[in-house]
Amino acid sequence: MPDWPWTTLLAAAVAVMLAYTVYGLTGFGAAIVAIPLLAQVLPLRFAVPMMLLFDLVAGLLLGLKNRRNVDRRELLRLVPFLLVGMVAGVVLLARAPERGLLAVLGLFAVLYSGWNLLRKATTAPIAPGWAVPAGLVGGAFTSMYGTGGPIYASYLARRVSDKDVLRASVAALIFGAGWLRLAMFTAGGFYAQSGLLVLAAVLLPAALTGYFIGSRLHARLSGPQAFKAVWLLVCAAGLGLLWRVVAPVVAPVVG
Repeated sequence: MPDWPWTTLLAAAVAVMLAYTVYGLTGFGAAIVAIPLLAQVLPLRFAVPMMLLFDLVAGLLLGLKNRRNVDRRELLRLVPFLLVGMVAGVVLLARAPERGLLAVLGLFAVLYSGWNLLRKATTAPIAPGWAVPAGLVGGAFTSMYGTGGPIYASYLARRVSDKDVLRASVAALIFGAGWLRLAMFTAGGFYAQSGLLVLAAVLLPAALTGYFIGSRLHARLSGPQAFKAVWLLVCAAGLGLLWRVVAPVVAPVVG
C-alpha cells in the first residue's frame, strides 16, 4: 500500500464525509462534491473506483429504506441511453490522458456549481425526450468520474414533483449503474491498484458518518440554503483542477 501522508488521509476523509452528507440530503451529488476535492490529493483513476465502493454502500442503505418511492417509469426511459453513455465513458477513463480528464472534470465542476449558485428555482416540467441527452451524457460522466447523478437529477427534478420520490429514484439509478460500473472497473483492472481497497476501508467510516448526518438533515433543511457553501467549495476545487492543468503550460511562459 502507498505510504499516504496523514494530511492526504485527513483531506480525503473530510472530502468523503462532506460528499456523503450531501448524498444523505438528496440521494445524489457525492461524486461531484468528492471527486474534484479528492483529485487534489489522489490520482483520478484511483479516486473514481474508490468512490464507487462508497456509492454502493450508501445506495444500499438508502435503497432499502426508500425502494417503494422509486418512479420506475422515469427510470426505464433513462436506462437504455445510460448504458450507451457508460460504455463510452469507461473507455475514455481507461484511455484518455489524465490531464484531459482533469480539465473536463474541473470545467464541469465550475459550470455545474456556478449554475446551482446562480439559477432560479423552477418546477416547470420538461418533455420525456430529454431522457436521451440526460442518459447519454450522464452515463458518460458516471463512468469517467461518478458524477452523472446531478445530470440525472436535473432531468428527474423536472419530471418528478415529490422530493422523496425524486431522492429515491435518483439514488436507485445511481445504485443500479454502480453495479455495472463495478463490473467494468474490475474487468479493467482498476481495483488491482495497490492500496485502493485498504484506503477505501479506512475512509468508509467517514462516508457512513456523512450519510447519516445528511439523512438526519434531509427533512429539516432547505436545499438551496444548505448547499450554497458546498457549491462554492466545489467551484473552488474545480478551479484548482483547471489550474493544475494549465499551470505547466503557463509557468514557462510567465517565467
